[in-house]
Amino acid sequence: MAEIIASMAEGRITEEALAKFRERIGIKLRINNIFNEWVTADSVRHFVDGIGDPNPLWVDEEYARKTAWGGLIAPPSILHSIFPGWVLQGLPGVQGFHTGSEWTFYKPARLGDKITPECVFTGFEEKKSTFAGRMIMEYQESKYYNQDNELLAKVNLWITRVEREASRSKGKYSGIQLPHPWTEEELARVEEAVLNEEIRGGRVRYWEDVQEGEELPPVVKGPLGLTDMVAFCIGAAPIKIQAHGLSLRNYRRHPAWAFRDKETSALEPIYSVHYNKSAALAVGVPYPYDVGVQRHCWLIHLLTNWIGDDGWLKKCYAEYRKFVYFSDVVWMKGKVTRKYIDEDGEYAVDIETHGINQRGEDTIPGHSTVVLPSREAGTSPVARRRRK
Repeated sequence: MAEIIASMAEGRITEEALAKFRERIGIKLRINNIFNEWVTADSVRHFVDGIGDPNPLWVDEEYARKTAWGGLIAPPSILHSIFPGWVLQGLPGVQGFHTGSEWTFYKPARLGDKITPECVFTGFEEKKSTFAGRMIMEYQESKYYNQDNELLAKVNLWITRVEREASRSKGKYSGIQLPHPWTEEELARVEEAVLNEEIRGGRVRYWEDVQEGEELPPVVKGPLGLTDMVAFCIGAAPIKIQAHGLSLRNYRRHPAWAFRDKETSALEPIYSVHYNKSAALAVGVPYPYDVGVQRHCWLIHLLTNWIGDDGWLKKCYAEYRKFVYFSDVVWMKGKVTRKYIDEDGEYAVDIETHGINQRGEDTIPGHSTVVLPSREAGTSPVARRRRK
């Protein structure tokens, strides 16, 4: 039976289109894809449910009151649920794949915060790729402010832009067997690893006790399925997802944002590549796949588990190298590469990070910096960031 491939707008990377794109460099982009503007107990709970993070510091008020924070805070990754950091703009009909981010986190988001993001288009460059041939790498920078105009975080990110027809014709990933042929024994081992997740919590991890070469207990995600994607969209939809007349009016204004599903006759967003096989095939990917920021949230989950309640994630860099398809499993891993006192006088630890799938591929190589309490100096990252 022939595969059903969605019919989408087929944009082209032309010199004229790039000239118009170049004129936009440096502008502050209009942000229409804000999901959660306010940080509330409900929005945080929906978000951590959507990434599968059971840390009580985010949701258990009684537990959080007894920590150094004195109350609930949101995980650093919550900002992905405010706004994913990017605005899809320019080059109409040309597919965009978010392919990496470099985050710097300054202060936590607290319940009651109203978050305002800003986003600037910082440039692009043309490259060659084995996925689609001609490729544009687009760069954006976003910042997140609370209601007191305090900068909570900034992110520099890059987006791969390719022609859909070119990526389909290349068929780079068509040889992968999907869904993955798991055995019951393999699935039992995966589920056991998922349930063995270790949350440091209130057991303080002091800087003095960390050893270079030390490995972080892994966090395992998968097999990735439709409900995992639905849960993520409930907690952190990177685009505006609407129903019925609301979506229809939006698509009438922006026809290239949607396509007609050949099986249901419904108009679906291009974003449904993440849960609709015919949409994924239309952009040159053989099966529905994860969202880049979703995978980055899994990475942050690994790091906050390890640092415990008294640590702070300061920087987090990751490249989204491979697609994580429905039926895939990813083992999020990390290893300490360096410990030192940083330029701010904080007790820092650098961590090399990876997300290894069942095919042995590193889907998200990166590196992060965390800061920890020092037993000898009597310092605490929380004390610097705790709001009065």
